[in-house]
Amino acid sequence: MIEVASGFLAWLGAAFIVLADGRRGLALGMGLLTAGFAVLAWMGGEPAGAVAVAAGGLIGSVRCWRSGVTWGLMPAGSTPRLVLSVASGLVAWWVAASVTTGAGAPLRFAVLVVLGLMGARLLASHETSVVVTCIAAFALALAAAPSLATTSPGPAPDFIGGLIAAGVMFLPTGRTQGAVKGRVGGG
Repeated sequence: MIEVASGFLAWLGAAFIVLADGRRGLALGMGLLTAGFAVLAWMGGEPAGAVAVAAGGLIGSVRCWRSGVTWGLMPAGSTPRLVLSVASGLVAWWVAASVTTGAGAPLRFAVLVVLGLMGARLLASHETSVVVTCIAAFALALAAAPSLATTSPGPAPDFIGGLIAAGVMFLPTGRTQGAVKGRVGGG
């Protein structure tokens, strides 16, 4: 039951990242996603990996929280992103629980839905803060993916994912030049 709740928490965090434009909303999504993957790593028998995921994700989340003052949840025009979040959650749950076999359905669900949602958000965004948050979430999901194998890879992927999730948030996120000459965008 705890694993199912953790998979749902990871999806909820990814959904917040998809639905947020403000840095506080992105930080909340990153924190929820981190908690979900940390508990899944702990339940998978990797306590050191769980600590690494929690530390890296929370450092990234706090860094994102401190660098902005707006929430930006569900801004005007975000209905397609809401539909994407719900539909991808349903499809990922169906694939994880019905199409694939074996134990670990919550982890399969969390990895599938986070990778899908972060990929969609990366393709649709031009803001640097959103891009680095998506990369951090990608790192945590990819760190959890090797745990789906029948033999345990140990805590190394979790340590690497935690380091990337924390480190990418320290990249400069100044204003960027838009695609059209003279148009300034970014965050």
